[in-house]
Amino acid sequence: MSDPANTEHDHDSNPGNQYASFPAQPQYFGDFSSMSTLASAAHAQGQQPPSHEVNGHHGGGAFPDLDAHLALYGNLNAHHPNPEYHAYGTSPALNGGSIVPTYSRSHQPFNDWYGQPIGQGLHGFLDSYQNLSEPPPAHAGDLMRNGHPSPSAAALSHLHAVDPAAATDHLTPAPVPAPGPAPSLTPTPTPTHASAPGPAPSRDVGPESVPLAESQTVRQTPQSTTSRASLARSTSSMGAPGTALPAHGRGPGHARTIPDRSATKARDDFRPKISIPTQLAPEEYARQCIYAAVSSRLSPFALHPDEYQLLRDHLNHLQVTGYLNIRNGILRLWMKNPLVNVTREEAAGCTKDYRWFDVAEVAYQWLIRNGYINFGCTEVPGAADLPARSTAAHGSARKTIVVIGAGMAGLGCARQLEALFTQHRPPPNEKGEAMPRIIVLEGRTRVGGRVYSQPLKTPAGEPRAAGVRGTADLGAQIITGFEHGNPLNAIIRGQLALQYRALKDTLTLYDVDGAAVDKPRDQLVERLYNDILERVSSFRNPKAAPPTVEGDRELIELGRDPTGEGGKIISVVEGAAASIPATGAAGASSRSADDHPPLSAAVDKVTGKASVGAGRMPRLPAAESLRRSGWPLHAHVAAHATLDLDSQVRVMSHPTLGGVMDDAVMQYQSLVELTPQDLRLLNWHFANLEYANAANVKDLSLGGWDQDLENEFDGAHAGIVGGYMQVPQAIWQHPTRLDVRTQRIVRHVGYSPDGSAAARVECENGEVFEADAVVVTVPLGVLKAGSVLFDPPLPARKLGPIERLGFGTLNKVVLVFDQAFWHAEGDMFGLLRDSAPVQSLQQSDYVAGRGRFYLFWNCLRTAGRPTLVALMAGDAAHQTETSSDHELVTEARHELGKIFGSAHVPEPSEVIVSRWGRDRFARGSYSYVGPQAHADDYDRMAERIGNLHFAGEATCGTHPATVHGAYLSGLRAASEVAERVLGPIAVPRPLIPPKAQFELGPAVAGRKRKADESARQRLRSLKEGRLAAYEAEVNEAVLAQLGGRPTKPEKSGANPFLLYQKDHWHICKQKCDDARKQATKNAEAKATRNEVRAALGQMWREAPDAEKKPYLDQTASNKQSNSASAADFKEKVEQWDRAADAHRAEYRDAHPSRPSAEEEGLQAEVELETRASTSRGSKRAVAAAAAAVAA
Repeated sequence: MSDPANTEHDHDSNPGNQYASFPAQPQYFGDFSSMSTLASAAHAQGQQPPSHEVNGHHGGGAFPDLDAHLALYGNLNAHHPNPEYHAYGTSPALNGGSIVPTYSRSHQPFNDWYGQPIGQGLHGFLDSYQNLSEPPPAHAGDLMRNGHPSPSAAALSHLHAVDPAAATDHLTPAPVPAPGPAPSLTPTPTPTHASAPGPAPSRDVGPESVPLAESQTVRQTPQSTTSRASLARSTSSMGAPGTALPAHGRGPGHARTIPDRSATKARDDFRPKISIPTQLAPEEYARQCIYAAVSSRLSPFALHPDEYQLLRDHLNHLQVTGYLNIRNGILRLWMKNPLVNVTREEAAGCTKDYRWFDVAEVAYQWLIRNGYINFGCTEVPGAADLPARSTAAHGSARKTIVVIGAGMAGLGCARQLEALFTQHRPPPNEKGEAMPRIIVLEGRTRVGGRVYSQPLKTPAGEPRAAGVRGTADLGAQIITGFEHGNPLNAIIRGQLALQYRALKDTLTLYDVDGAAVDKPRDQLVERLYNDILERVSSFRNPKAAPPTVEGDRELIELGRDPTGEGGKIISVVEGAAASIPATGAAGASSRSADDHPPLSAAVDKVTGKASVGAGRMPRLPAAESLRRSGWPLHAHVAAHATLDLDSQVRVMSHPTLGGVMDDAVMQYQSLVELTPQDLRLLNWHFANLEYANAANVKDLSLGGWDQDLENEFDGAHAGIVGGYMQVPQAIWQHPTRLDVRTQRIVRHVGYSPDGSAAARVECENGEVFEADAVVVTVPLGVLKAGSVLFDPPLPARKLGPIERLGFGTLNKVVLVFDQAFWHAEGDMFGLLRDSAPVQSLQQSDYVAGRGRFYLFWNCLRTAGRPTLVALMAGDAAHQTETSSDHELVTEARHELGKIFGSAHVPEPSEVIVSRWGRDRFARGSYSYVGPQAHADDYDRMAERIGNLHFAGEATCGTHPATVHGAYLSGLRAASEVAERVLGPIAVPRPLIPPKAQFELGPAVAGRKRKADESARQRLRSLKEGRLAAYEAEVNEAVLAQLGGRPTKPEKSGANPFLLYQKDHWHICKQKCDDARKQATKNAEAKATRNEVRAALGQMWREAPDAEKKPYLDQTASNKQSNSASAADFKEKVEQWDRAADAHRAEYRDAHPSRPSAEEEGLQAEVELETRASTSRGSKRAVAAAAAAVAA
């Protein structure tokens, strides 16, 4: 093994080896290589079909909350058929699901939604990249500095090259190119399959759009995936029910397209309600819409802050409810089938009245622009005419967007921009400008960035695990939950059908002597760690809620729209500032209290992330908390003794999490006896926290280290079988390959701070790219190192966050063995590390070594070979950078030998060590909140400067340091660029036309009255628009003078049981777990949340008055505080309103509103018509009187 200390490490020092000589014809089962035939192949060969877990349905479905009612992602099962179709005795052909006469286990009892490829390109990609059955050939040479052999140039034949001549470009520095188009990644050769890919899926719509008989039999062609609303009109060419149609000879390089009929269809042809299934009860439809919104990171009951800013001048408070019902309905369509884009016609079908079509259009555009629907690897409607358009515009002006970096942020941004520019053509100009060009520049020889799956060698003669590609994830590895908003859910499970394995959070810890730690002692110390974490979390920086407006929750839950027209628009009522608190707003958790156990603090052992309460100081003194947790106190400790952390915080200019936690440990040592083993256990948790933040806890901000709190996703964590790198690879390749140009190392970016001039990007090889906009997605570590020069230099508002935020390092030691000697059924096990000197009682003696090999991942089920991945966290991550492979392997074998016996731990057959800190394209692993960081630094990192945009996990304040955060930042940057190119979303005025008024009368009089009302209506519309704009102008002046209207303060807890529940949850849960284990005879059994709640209720009822008294007193105190706060708020609001009325009167006197010339003309016309009508009426009255006299 080579010593990495002697050379600079780069994960790409053997360029292209991750694609080395994989079989051209992989296999799933026997001779079947197509995902679309996977299920039938399993049956044909007498094998069990893949489990729901393997095909993206762990735990019974992609959306457990809807499995029993909604076929989200096609998860129909024998026990819970879809109520939208069950009455007809036939299971629907949702997303290629087989049509069967009855829904029973005698027919396919499994679901093949995820088994449907998007197109032939993806079909070949998944087969060739993920499911390999033949061992790769052995390669000579040792070009990598981490000890992994590099393939020869001739072996680079999988994704980057098709012949040795093409492959050599990836093994040598990129030369200065000759004039002409710059080369890009070589297309992937796609294997030829005997069977055509399965039919593209459809999404359910209402019966007004698809008649029942047709909705049961329609299967779509792979080349012409139409919208769901048009299926009923395109059945003449369909095959027999349940059969796929031929592919018509399209080759791998031919892009399959989806014609969007609604793009050219007249708006008059759109119909309301067609996307609302009439078979569903309104409450059930509403429940599905609400869950779809929650699963999209949006509150179903409140406007997103950006929606609020877009609509505050167009909707009133009553109309917000109707908008949210439509928006949530559009999200439901996308969540039901993320393989097919939602169309404008379908969005209009979520309305219940023609007047709301513009509202649906605005909601649809906002969701698309911001990446909530129609994102990922879906085929883009309207892409069919792109080649013709490009040809016609050859030689004409064309905008260029350059994206720097082909990681998840860069690829996600480029893919989203391509989709946006295709679906929303830029407005034509006099130059006949063509579609914008998107170029992605990547310094490495591969895509993925810090998502990198290193291929593993397979010894000659050893069979590869069936259906598994041998890889080790050196970067991102864990999907931290699919539920409640992870965008990778739609991509990984809904579009790519990647196999994954859910990870169990059960963990065995081994002490320094190799013996398993006593479980009760482990739990006792963990409760102490959680108590420390809660107490230090009381210093968390408060977060300001963004302005927003809520709809009527009750109506939304019932699936009903409000009646009536409402009053004045939001901006007029609120005085240009939202006065309604942002309860449940996007960015905060929209989940109910039932979704969270009332824990003060807890730790996710899979990711190291801490889950802490709302930042209130615990009510119990430390001594009482210890006593209730089961710790025996020292004899001299008083019952009310507690910790004094404030003094430690006051003496620190920039308090750190680690400094205060270490002080808490030392103070606890004065209350209870902590043994060396207790300190080792505590510091194991410290190391796990350092793994989550890629930094020593002493480098984390005390007030902001967990700024992504409450934004975590739900569901089991998972690892992708065959490597995480499949995700960025698929985003790059599908539906068409992005223009990614590797080995383009950017050294200089010139930009225009005001966006008036073109940007200029220069590479180290001499290439220069002129661009209308540049998106920088390089890691924060690269920006900190100054590897990219900016002209003009970045302003202070950007340099400050770059300097203050931290960029940490996490490294891995991958050990591959011929056979597993560890417990193969567990997903991980931990090692306690001793102090230096050993058996120390000083907390500071544990810091340096606690993160060395502290956790081992068992990757046997995902890596394809018996593999252990050891984590090096905290200080150990930096120690790895300068340690040789031999030293690390020797230490790892020594520690493993203590547990499993030295004789059972052989020399690994393969070793891979990551050293991300020395990777010039990363300079570390991911970002963290440093001690001097400001609360808004992540937001400032995301701000654009003229035509220079930024993306990457370090620009995503809600989900930093994650793959999904990087992807979301790419979607956000794409939205910014799209607005620059396409313009902002157009909102009609009025957004909702008034209801038509009908009057009865004679025919002639009716015609005259109609003409008269036309002028009157135009006059009324102009006057209302002028007055509304004038009111907004007046309110803006008031706001500038007085500031925003006071917002209602939050209320403190007024329920004594909830306070009691918070303090006793751990104790009660442990008792319930013990009872469950005893009843089931299962050592791993755990009590359900409802059982714990019921037991807590009984404990509260049976508690003596003395025990209840502190909580009752606290409740009474909170009520008094709430009353005082409410009175103070009322007084401040009254004062603000009085001052605002006075300023409004002054402003109106100084700046009166005057009608326009058009309005004055219409006014004169209406007055003239009124006088004429009056005159005619008088003449008729005189004539009638005269006739009466004559008679």
